Amino acid sequence: MVTRGGNAPVPGAAVLRAAAGPGGSVRAGTAPEPAPPPVPHSRCPPPAPARAEPSPQYMDYLRMSECIQLSFAVCRIGIYTCFRGLCCKGPPPPRAEYDLVCIGLTGSGKTSLLSRLCSESPENVVSTTGFSIKAVPFQNAILNVKELGGADNIRKYWSRYYQGSQGVIFVLDSASSEDDLETARNELHSALQHPQLCTLPFLILANHQDKPAARSVQEIKKYFELEPLARGKRWILKPCSLDDMEAVKDSFTLLINSLEERDLEPSRM
Repeated sequence: MVTRGGNAPVPGAAVLRAAAGPGGSVRAGTAPEPAPPPVPHSRCPPPAPARAEPSPQYMDYLRMSECIQLSFAVCRIGIYTCFRGLCCKGPPPPRAEYDLVCIGLTGSGKTSLLSRLCSESPENVVSTTGFSIKAVPFQNAILNVKELGGADNIRKYWSRYYQGSQGVIFVLDSASSEDDLETARNELHSALQHPQLCTLPFLILANHQDKPAARSVQEIKKYFELEPLARGKRWILKPCSLDDMEAVKDSFTLLINSLEERDLEPSRM
């Protein structure tokens, strides 16, 4: 502390020392900065300003906006699903194929039925003298049908074409003579008991039901003794004619179902 000629302090000396720079020189026009005022401490935060309640019109607008956004989202999902279904659709699964043998006497109508199922012109139908193969398409399967001629000199060779068959189609003329019906009965019995055919599904078509002399299905079943002879075997007896091809297709559908069930049997065991 500076004294004046004695021990009395000189007023303003402390201020001058505080303002002095290095070396004790005093800078003009400088003064010590005052200390900042103390910040008051409070444990509770200041209350938040009150928020105004939204108006009903604003709430209606929000709900409408949400509904519009949801509708757009559903539309986008629907458009995307349709696009994938139309443009990104993969190839259809392959249809099962079955090899069948079709037998019956000459004039029973085998060739005409198979030609109509293949959508061929009836004008080009010619009776089969040896054998022919037709691919008959259905919605869930393709039937590769090997048709054998029904003449007397060909029937004795039928068994040579049985190998590899998965099912049998037997066509008979329900309006034929008693002799021809007896011959058809014997040929059907022989096929049902043949080692290569006895375990296969049989579709027996009583054709020419549109003729006046046609026998009913019950008469055919009784005359052919199908109940005792074919017990335990898979066989389907249906009436048919070219006038009702839908019934013919339904009969073949039953045969396809029987073929599919036979394919599933090994996997069930």
